[in-house]
Amino acid sequence: MKKPWLDSIEYIRGVSMLGVVAIHTGSQYLLNPTPNVHLVALFEIVSRFSVPIFFFISAFGLFYRMNLSEPFEYGKFLRRRFKAVLIPYLLWSTFYLLHDNHFYGYQLFPDFDYAAEIYFFGLAKYHLYFLVILIWFYLLMPLWIFLIRRMTPARLILLLTAQVAFDYWSSYSVALVQFVNSLPPDSILQMCLKWRLNWLVLHYAFVFILGGVLAVNSQKFFEWCAAHKKIISATFLLALTTLLGWYYFLLTVKNFSPLEAVNTAHQLSPPGIFYTIAASIFLFMIFQGGNLPAMLKKFLSVLGKNSYFVYLAHPFAITYLSLGLGKLGLIMTAPNALIFYVVTVALTLTASLIVKKISPR
Repeated sequence: MKKPWLDSIEYIRGVSMLGVVAIHTGSQYLLNPTPNVHLVALFEIVSRFSVPIFFFISAFGLFYRMNLSEPFEYGKFLRRRFKAVLIPYLLWSTFYLLHDNHFYGYQLFPDFDYAAEIYFFGLAKYHLYFLVILIWFYLLMPLWIFLIRRMTPARLILLLTAQVAFDYWSSYSVALVQFVNSLPPDSILQMCLKWRLNWLVLHYAFVFILGGVLAVNSQKFFEWCAAHKKIISATFLLALTTLLGWYYFLLTVKNFSPLEAVNTAHQLSPPGIFYTIAASIFLFMIFQGGNLPAMLKKFLSVLGKNSYFVYLAHPFAITYLSLGLGKLGLIMTAPNALIFYVVTVALTLTASLIVKKISPR
């Protein structure tokens, strides 16, 4: 029997898109030598769940509709997924390369090897690496099916422990950095390790598998969420407080700059991983079982339906809004940063609606 459509996935996708734009707006705001650290926390810390939760809901959507007792049609799956992800990735990568070549005066393709590096690791623009990781998740789909069929609560806990350890090593190991720097420059191994965050799915394997496991047991998951709203809410607030607390600790006790603090208290840190998990379950609880106002549902639905285009196009808007601020002689103060964020979302959302209206295909 076909399962009903879940509006909650669409709503979470829209909220996550807002978080991604916030992170990249925060990067612009951090160019201010004296940023408001609380606004930085809103842009860069509160929204840190945004990227990994996309992997969570991607897995949830895939496994929610999948019957694990039936044979998996790998070829058909890849054709459908690549049409939705690989083709847009290649087109938008090429668009940004052409645009930035003209805008910044870059040399487009010095040689074949450099072009291959750009496309393979998602280097055409700072946000496109997400699609590279997603493609790798799709390529490894038989592995995820194998694991999810055999996953138990105890194995999930072991996997979470391994995830925390691996991400900590990948993010903070000085020995790893020294090893990468010791490798021959531009060797395949050196490039793969240097750009490991851009393609290595191991960084987000747990959250993807968790999404799949909860989707397979979706009815029990939704019932559990409805019965434990206070616990889920409290856990989410605790996880958010912990991540924010670490950020402020780095600022006030360790005397980190806001940029250093943000680059330390990120989504792959131990508090960041638990915050992602807590946020994923909390948002499902809110959107799946909550009685949301009709206007809010409509707004979230519009965000969700247009989130892919906004995600792909928002760096373009950020580039020209930043150029406009410079021409007006304005600096990125806190009020300007908030306006900048709202205008970025509004412009790309409007562009998406126009594109969909004039060209449904």
